[in-house]
Amino acid sequence: MSPVPRIAVVDYGIGNLRSAQKALERCGAAASLTSDSATISAADAVVLPGVGAFGACMESLRAADLEDPVRDAATGGVPFLGICVGMQMLFSTSDESPGVPGLGIIAGNVGWLPESLPRPQMQWNRLRPTGDDPMFAGLGPEPWMYFVHSLHGVPADPVVVAATVDYGASVNAAFRSGPIFAVQFHPEKSGASGLALLANFVSVAARA
Repeated sequence: MSPVPRIAVVDYGIGNLRSAQKALERCGAAASLTSDSATISAADAVVLPGVGAFGACMESLRAADLEDPVRDAATGGVPFLGICVGMQMLFSTSDESPGVPGLGIIAGNVGWLPESLPRPQMQWNRLRPTGDDPMFAGLGPEPWMYFVHSLHGVPADPVVVAATVDYGASVNAAFRSGPIFAVQFHPEKSGASGLALLANFVSVAARA
C-alpha cells in the first residue's frame, strides 16, 4: 500500500481554501490547511491556491510571512501545485497589479486575456495537453475543466506550457517546471476530471 502523503495547503488568509483541502483528502491525502512554516517545510507536497487579485494575494502571502516558506517549497524539489491565482503568483509579474512582484519561480508575466473575450471567463473548457504529463494520466485526450479568470500566464520559455485551451485563440492553462505543476483552472470544482488530476498529484506525492 502506498503511504498517505502529507500535503500542506497554504493558508494565507485570502478566502475559502477548504474546498481544495477537502478534495485532496477525498483523493487519499492527509491534507492540512496551514499557515505554519514548519508544517509547510515538512510536508511531502505543497499546494498554493488563490482567489481574487494577484496583488492582494501576494500582499497577503507576504503579510503572513509565508513568501520564503512557499518559495523554498517550490524550489526544494517536493511536488508543488499552484491553483488559479496561486498559479499566477508563481510568475514574475502580472498586468493586473503593476509594480507588485510575484514569486518569480516561473519566469514570465501574467497577461490579460484578449479584449475580444468577455472577462472574466467563467466556463468549462477542454484542456489540450502539450505532452504526456503524469498529472494528466487517465484523464483522456481533452478533459473538461472549470475556469474563472481574466488573465493567463505567458512564460518566457514556452516549453513550460503543459496545456492550453481554445477561446477562439490559444490560451495557456497549465504549466510544468520540474516538480512544479500549476493550473489556471479549478480542479477542485471540475468534477471527475478535476478529482482525477488531484488524485494524480496525490500519487506523485506518495512516491516522492
